[in-house]
Amino acid sequence: MATQFDRRTWLRTAGLAGAFSIFGGAQALASEQSPLRIVSNNAPKGPIRLSVNENPYGPSPKVREALTKGFDEMCRYPFGYVKDVTEMLAKKHGVPTDHIVLTAGSGEGLKTAGLTYGLHGGEIISANPTYLSLMEYAKQFGAYIHEVPLDENLVHDIDAMEKRLNGNTKLVFVCNPNNPTGTILSASKMKSFCENLSKKTVVFADEAYFDYITEPNYPSMIELVKQGLNVIVSRTLSKAYGLAGIRIGYLVARPDIAKRLQQNCMANTSVPALIAGKAALEDPEFYKMSLQKNAECLNIMYKTLDELKMPYIKSHANFVFFNTGKDVMEMNKMMADKGILVGRPFPPLTKWLRVSTGRVEEVELFAKTLREVV
Repeated sequence: MATQFDRRTWLRTAGLAGAFSIFGGAQALASEQSPLRIVSNNAPKGPIRLSVNENPYGPSPKVREALTKGFDEMCRYPFGYVKDVTEMLAKKHGVPTDHIVLTAGSGEGLKTAGLTYGLHGGEIISANPTYLSLMEYAKQFGAYIHEVPLDENLVHDIDAMEKRLNGNTKLVFVCNPNNPTGTILSASKMKSFCENLSKKTVVFADEAYFDYITEPNYPSMIELVKQGLNVIVSRTLSKAYGLAGIRIGYLVARPDIAKRLQQNCMANTSVPALIAGKAALEDPEFYKMSLQKNAECLNIMYKTLDELKMPYIKSHANFVFFNTGKDVMEMNKMMADKGILVGRPFPPLTKWLRVSTGRVEEVELFAKTLREVV
C-alpha cells in the first residue's frame, strides 16, 4: 500500500512517456577527493551506485575462494560443470533436474522466453511499468505486447490483464515482486491468477526478488510447476547472492517447456559462473547477512522518506520506489552532482524514483544527501 499515495497525481501522469539519457562519465563520476567515496572492503571508488539493484556485499568470501581455486578450470568448457549446480537447484526447489534450465543471469532466461513465445506475432500480456527485458526482446521477433497499467496502489491489475487474453496470447508475464515498484500480489491472488491463466496460455513468473519477501509462507510459483501447469519461473543469483557481474540464473518449468526454452538459450553459463553459483548456494551465512543488511537499508530509507513526507511504497525487494514531486531526470542530476547515482525514469510514473539499497553507510549518505537536496 502506498504511503500518502496521491492517486490523482499519478493519474495525471498516465500516458506520459519519454526517453531518458544516461549520465556520461565526466558528469556522473565523483571527484577522487569526494567525501562521498566509501572506504571499506569491496566498496568501489567513485560515485555511490544505488541505481541498478545490485548487492554490493557480494561475492561472498567463500565464492572468492572458490573462484581463485578454480582458475585452473577456466580453460575448460562448462558442459562438465553443469550437473552439480543443476542438481543443487533441483534439490533446493524439490523438482527433478529436467525442470531446471541454467542461464546467464535471469536476463537470458527472460529473453529466451521472449523469443520462444513472441516469435511470429505472438501476443504477450504484461503490467506497465514493470521489468521490460522479456517484452523488449520479444518485440524484435515480431511480438505484440499488451501493456496493462498498474492499479491505484501500483500493484498488478490482474483483472484487467485477464481481460486482454485472446486466442493469440502466447505468454502472460508477471514480475512478482514487481520492478520498479517493489509491490507483490497477495499470495492467494497470485496463485489463483497463475493457476487460472495457465489453463489458457503460458504464465511467466519473474521471481528475481523473491528472496526479499518477508511475508510468512508466501508461495513461489514453482509449486505450480510441480503440478505440471503451464508456468515458467525465473530466479537469479544476482541479487541476494551478490553475483550480478558473474551472470548466473535459471528457469524452472515442466520438462517439455524447459526443453523448448533450453534450445533457444544463447549464452548459457560459464565455468566461473558455475563455480561461483555452487559456492554461493553452499553459503547460507552470506545469504542471511545480505537479507539483514537489505532490511537495515530499507528502514533507513523509510525513516528518511517519512521525515520528508514523501510518498513511498513498502518494498518487497532491494529498492524503494517513492514520489519525489519532481521530474526524475531533474532529481537524477541533483543526486549525481552530489556523487550518488539513482534510478532511471519508469514512464508513466515520471516523478517516482527507484533507489536501490547499497551498503548501509552508502544508504545513510543517500539519506543525508536527499534531505539536503529536498
